[in-house]
Amino acid sequence: MAEIAKFKDLIAGEKPVLVDFFATWCGPCKALAPILIEVAQTLDGEVRVIKIDVDKNPAISQAYQVQGVPTLSLFKAGKILWRQSGVLPAQTIVQQVRAHLPG
Repeated sequence: MAEIAKFKDLIAGEKPVLVDFFATWCGPCKALAPILIEVAQTLDGEVRVIKIDVDKNPAISQAYQVQGVPTLSLFKAGKILWRQSGVLPAQTIVQQVRAHLPG
């Protein structure tokens, strides 16, 4: 339960957080990793990008109903603004995230 509390603290702020729910054994997750680096560089300062290993954090995965990996979720002030499973191009992820940012 401590990991859920820590996770809630991470996503509670006003700065949006893009969470990559992944597994080390997941091929598509490995394909998404360099894409997320590009996304993080493109959105530098606009959002925080973090990765959550579903096998090491099963309580978080269960609490947020993550049923497949990779799953991307955009949080702000503790609420999910956007969620998508699967590998997406960096441009698509950036567009989706920016669509949920103010201004």
